[in-house]
Amino acid sequence: MKNKLFYAFILLIICSQTINNANAQSNKNIIGKPEITVKNGIMTPEALWSFGRIGDVSVSPDNTTITYTVKYYSIKENKGNAEIYSMKIDGTDVKQLTKSFGSEYNVIWRPDGKKIAYLSAESGMAQIWEMNPDGSEKKQVSNEDGDLEGFKYSPDGKNVLFIKQVKIDPQTKDIYPDLDKSSGKIVTDLMYKHWDTWIESYPHLFVANYVNGSISNSLDVLNGEPFETPNRPFGGMEQINWSFDSKNIAYTCRKLTGVAYSISTNSDIFIYNIENKQTVNISNGMKGYDMSPVFSHDGSKIAWESMERDGYEADKIRLMIYDVKTKEIKDYTKDFDQNSSGLIWSDDNKKIFFLSDYHAKDNIYELTLANNKIRKITEGIHDITSVIPAGKVLISTRMSMSHPIDIVSVNPANGKISKLSTVNDGILSQIKMGEIKERWIKTTSNEDMHVWMIYPPNFDSTKTYPTLLYCEGGPQSTISQFWSYRWNFQMMAANGYIIVAPNRHGLPGFGQKWNEQISGDYGGQNMKDYLTAIDEACNLPYINKDKLGCVGASYGGFSVYWLAGNHNKRFKAFISHDGMFNLEAQYLETEEMWFVNWDLGGPFWDKTNKIAQNSYANSPHRFVDKWDTPILCIHGELDYRILASQGMQAFNAAKLRGVPAELLIFPDENHWVLKPQNGLLWQRTFYKWLDKWLK
Repeated sequence: MKNKLFYAFILLIICSQTINNANAQSNKNIIGKPEITVKNGIMTPEALWSFGRIGDVSVSPDNTTITYTVKYYSIKENKGNAEIYSMKIDGTDVKQLTKSFGSEYNVIWRPDGKKIAYLSAESGMAQIWEMNPDGSEKKQVSNEDGDLEGFKYSPDGKNVLFIKQVKIDPQTKDIYPDLDKSSGKIVTDLMYKHWDTWIESYPHLFVANYVNGSISNSLDVLNGEPFETPNRPFGGMEQINWSFDSKNIAYTCRKLTGVAYSISTNSDIFIYNIENKQTVNISNGMKGYDMSPVFSHDGSKIAWESMERDGYEADKIRLMIYDVKTKEIKDYTKDFDQNSSGLIWSDDNKKIFFLSDYHAKDNIYELTLANNKIRKITEGIHDITSVIPAGKVLISTRMSMSHPIDIVSVNPANGKISKLSTVNDGILSQIKMGEIKERWIKTTSNEDMHVWMIYPPNFDSTKTYPTLLYCEGGPQSTISQFWSYRWNFQMMAANGYIIVAPNRHGLPGFGQKWNEQISGDYGGQNMKDYLTAIDEACNLPYINKDKLGCVGASYGGFSVYWLAGNHNKRFKAFISHDGMFNLEAQYLETEEMWFVNWDLGGPFWDKTNKIAQNSYANSPHRFVDKWDTPILCIHGELDYRILASQGMQAFNAAKLRGVPAELLIFPDENHWVLKPQNGLLWQRTFYKWLDKWLK
């Protein structure tokens, strides 16, 4: 249940798994690129898990070389491994630089360009390593107590900042040393867990000296306070940056604890001076999320992403710029009815490049400060997911519903995109993808709604096909051109289904008014949009309206549960993953209280709050008496955002009602399914259930 910060969290989870699994030499197997042959050109779950996953793209200081990681998964070993690669800026001369038992990640260049640095747990804990650009002379340069989670060099190369966990609050064994084997946790305030983790430590920002290839004299910038930077759970190193004179560090932090933390999204931008060790809050008084600060190259300005309202995690992401001399803050996207994220300055400080979603496609935009004009640079049926200026070009990553992430080069003058990486070309050449089409249909509110339709490979318009209505999560999350390793539209289509994926009310990319409709109205217009989308699809001659299914996760899982009691026999099968079933229970079970306060309107016991009462009146559990259609419930027991009890309640209710039902429960997965064998079990169970009722 999140917007596109979801992808940052997936990266965070992958890095966390890397730390835990990196010292895996006892397995005596190095995971590399799997060899797979795709039969008949049809996507399979095994093929899906064979794709290499590109990450950590970085460009050398002289703009000649790109480094990146590729992570491959082993189904047999049930884990993944990321290695470092390099290529020239034009995509030639590809080299694998590492080959180890554990993953390398957070790959960056040393400012002088003489070394590539990265995190590795080769020595037992995740520490900073360096190597020559050709991969030779690997050397560990940090020796901190505990795993490091991210790092950056100062531009002058004299200091390093890094993130590591700090234990501040006393734990049970600290209070009762004789109970050192007790697993009990004594909780005295809210925000005691987060997404999939019990809060027993805080990520803190440290700064240390870097001399002669060695890191020393580290200092906790937060001085042992019970705050976190970067912000959990989605924040990464993009939330912390050096000034280009190497004297200051800008970082994101929400300096709140307990109940105050759990009901607020008010993070701020802090500037820490490494010489006088003083900290200044430059966004004080701004109430919502303020994060990901970036200094201009001349040090005169700081740009960051900002949300206006406290407690609203899906508010418009504005592009704010702070003038260091005058201390004035200006919103450069006041008249831009879209989000702006991934900010990065041009080399001449005259422009800022950023990413924005419009009509379910993410592209690169350019802000010119002199005239406050915003220009869209790229076009296409894709999602651009990052941007790095590299001399005359921009180096970016791009994905689509038919293609996993690739590294591309973009000409900023005309938007021309050139594909550079070839990581997955071999397996992609074996797979026939289904066609993807855009439709615009009228909603019951007489507005235009965007709908993706994905067709099976070898689609024949003279035949009829079982069809799936896909319900997106978030709830404020666009069905853009994303590539997923679980909710993969081409995977669904390969199994012989047409997918109808509407960008219903309550998600970004179609204006702020459209995005905000959903808050406090979960059972309202957006549910009508779902039914309109599938009803309109049924007017097409190749849709078999007697074989319709409905699937979704998170808020999409809530949507499935709600539609199960309000679909008037349209559907023949449902699948809900990590869905909210009982909203009253959800209000007190989730850990981020700002979310339920904003989106549900407040607590269920406030009988005077009409918005909240409308939300709880539309809780799916209130419509169970109308359930009459087979349903598969899937949940992870490490999901602390939406507890597994929600899925269990739904399954139990269906069985007690005599409705055919199945429960797939993962004791070791969170809000997502990240382990290879669990992923395959998910896929097999998913399609076995659909095939049973729709074919």
